[in-house]
Amino acid sequence: MPKMKSNRGASKRFRATGAGGIKRAKSGKSHILTSKDRKRKRSLRKSALVHHTNEKSIRRLLPYL
Repeated sequence: MPKMKSNRGASKRFRATGAGGIKRAKSGKSHILTSKDRKRKRSLRKSALVHHTNEKSIRRLLPYL
């Protein structure tokens, strides 16, 4: 049986946590930053977890995650 292929776009966006969750970056940090306040931009730096309802579809894209 050959190895399964990972979705390359998804592999660059998601990482696994030690507890088995999936980590993601927050959106909205690339442009139009002057209208966003300092507190909001600071919170966008932090990573977030993928919601459990979306985990199944991401694990399908990344079989070795």
